[in-house]
Amino acid sequence: MNGEDIAVGAGAGGMGMLGTLIWLALTILMIVSMWKLFTKAGQPGWACIIPIYNIYVFLKIAGKPGWWLILFFVPVLNLIFGIIAMAAFAQNFGKGAGFIVGLIFLPIIFYPILAFSGAKYIGAGTAPVASL
Repeated sequence: MNGEDIAVGAGAGGMGMLGTLIWLALTILMIVSMWKLFTKAGQPGWACIIPIYNIYVFLKIAGKPGWWLILFFVPVLNLIFGIIAMAAFAQNFGKGAGFIVGLIFLPIIFYPILAFSGAKYIGAGTAPVASL
């Protein structure tokens, strides 16, 4: 093993460590954002970190029936109903179509914006007030 091999190995290890740190930071950002959104909607923030239960609470905030949780275990249907629930979730925070598209395609950006902005939970059955 020569010095060049060691340098390549160290560089690869460093890149792996950097990737892990970026992944960890983004994961923490999303957990904090969802925790804040759940709290804004009057639900317990800790619910966002409990698998399956977090989907149930998300549906509750979106104003969708709890039995929809079953649909999240069916391939293809989970995508369709997930997008519908995400749209209702955004609308219940007063956001419109532009923001919904952002949540679908860039959730890592739009969930924190929703969480840390002045958006308030207005509940189901209300019209969106702003598109972004």
